[in-house]
Amino acid sequence: MTIENPLAPPREDQFFEVPHFGGNADIERPISAWEKLWNRGWLRKSMILVVLAAIWQAYGVFSDNSLLFPAFSETMQAFADNVKNGVIPARAWTSLRVLLMGYALGTVLATLFSVLAITTRIGNDLLETLTSMFNPLPAIALLPLALLWFGLGLGSLIFVLVHSVLWVVALNMHAGFLGVSQTLRMVGKNYGLGGVSYVMKILVPAAFPQILTGMKVGWAFAWRTLIAAELVFGVSSGQGGLGWFIFENKNQLEIPAVFAGLLCVILIGLAMENIVFRHIERRTVRRWGMQN
Repeated sequence: MTIENPLAPPREDQFFEVPHFGGNADIERPISAWEKLWNRGWLRKSMILVVLAAIWQAYGVFSDNSLLFPAFSETMQAFADNVKNGVIPARAWTSLRVLLMGYALGTVLATLFSVLAITTRIGNDLLETLTSMFNPLPAIALLPLALLWFGLGLGSLIFVLVHSVLWVVALNMHAGFLGVSQTLRMVGKNYGLGGVSYVMKILVPAAFPQILTGMKVGWAFAWRTLIAAELVFGVSSGQGGLGWFIFENKNQLEIPAVFAGLLCVILIGLAMENIVFRHIERRTVRRWGMQN
């Protein structure tokens, strides 16, 4: 029950008119076909590549000097010719085969170092010391030693690849392990997990975005290290890779073929980033809600 104060002045009723905005507002608006296409990342990236190719073609035509800078059309013609005769596929497979071996070995060693560092104090000190010593050292600077130790062949290439992958992957993996929250660590301890099971079931899933970043950077470092190494002594087991293909055509002044080799290196890098690693992201960190 409301008790009215007799001394209070009477209130006048007030009426407010709701402004009319005209028409009913749309709660949902259908997306146009252009917006649907624009929301696709592969299309936006393809448009960027088309624009870059157009700039390349325009500058090549303007310079009118195939010996210094061939046009995009000339490069694509050389690329198509070397794909048709099987040279570029064979050279690319040679490079990828060596790269996969070195990358896999470097990743396994990085995992062992990181697990040792997160589980023991001496392992942590060892990893910090080794990364401080060897991570700033360019892998290509180890080529003379690799030639002395392993000779001119597969062993030297794998040695420099492991060096280029090991430290960057180990650093990112260890940083990811250290960034795991104490709540998740306590959950693992409460379940009685320890050692390798604790690392694989608690630390690795929680730190996987950081680990995946390290694997991406390690792949990029390994890829460019391999091409640089092949430019120097790239004939392995009687057949060179893409780096040696570039070097050979440079000596023969086949500059469109040189650009075709560089284009193949770029295409393989784009495929790894946008197909392989993107597929891993969708199946792991994005499905787990750890990344937008």
